[in-house]
Amino acid sequence: MSLAVGIEAERFEIAGGFRISRETRTHAQVVVVTLEDGALRGRGECVPYPRYGESLESVQSQIEEIAPLLKDGLSRLQLLEAMPAGAARNAVDCALWDLEAKRAGRPAAELAGIGALRPLTTAFTISVDTPETMAEKTRAAAHRPLLKIKLGGAGDDARIAAVREAAPQSTLIVDANEAWDESCFDVNMAACEAAGVALIEQPLPSKADDRLKGLSRKVALCADESLHPGKSIDGLREKYDAVNIKLDKAGGLTAALKLYEEARAQDLKVMVGCMLGTSLAMAPAVLIAQGADFTDLDGPLLLAQDRSPGLRFEGSLLYPPLPELWG
Repeated sequence: MSLAVGIEAERFEIAGGFRISRETRTHAQVVVVTLEDGALRGRGECVPYPRYGESLESVQSQIEEIAPLLKDGLSRLQLLEAMPAGAARNAVDCALWDLEAKRAGRPAAELAGIGALRPLTTAFTISVDTPETMAEKTRAAAHRPLLKIKLGGAGDDARIAAVREAAPQSTLIVDANEAWDESCFDVNMAACEAAGVALIEQPLPSKADDRLKGLSRKVALCADESLHPGKSIDGLREKYDAVNIKLDKAGGLTAALKLYEEARAQDLKVMVGCMLGTSLAMAPAVLIAQGADFTDLDGPLLLAQDRSPGLRFEGSLLYPPLPELWG
């Protein structure tokens, strides 16, 4: 039976806006792929990433190009060869997983060899701002056990100190989004060490991260932008202690599961992260996050309104998706 392929762009308002070192956003913009086989329907969501030249239009165009092959029964493994890594392939791959689970009448986690899913503690993100504003937002979230702090470069030492004072009991991970340089690297590293930060994500631009080779440090460093879509993790161990695996960059759950195994084989810690999307985008990532050292799947918590049904959160505790949502 030929599949029906649907492609739709959607926008979701972000509660209070979202700011990182290189951009400010008011809405999450996503693309949803729907694959229908009679009464069965599989869905996948992706978030185009401008950092790698993606847009709503380019992602939709990629999916439209592959649609004839999907209608004829393209498999997930064939998809790895038919499309490049990135957001478009992620949406298609996750839709194929969802449809496969519904055809089999079995959870996607079981099909992936993962087994029963357990609830996870996710990070909650604090956007970059003035130290005073960040401290205020952190105090409101200080009951959460894991906070992810977005940083911006110069002045991050004051931001880190303010956040730590506002949330003395929370585990802190920070994300510079490539914003540090020689003028602030040492002072910001020292501030993170003083605050007991557990992980620093992408402190330097990916083109300038050779400085991290052999660096003596007390805080683990995590590659995000330096783990380019479709590229091997070979060589990252010389500079980083961990990698952030995101389905939109890996190009789907199928590729992300392989990337996870590669990371573990190279003795790298793993964070499972996300772009700013809805519960539909987070749901497949819950599978790979089962074995991760850090989970950062708080996208739905940052939206003014999520999908219904969406993922269930109790504070920072994230529960596995219902079949009505995905998988």
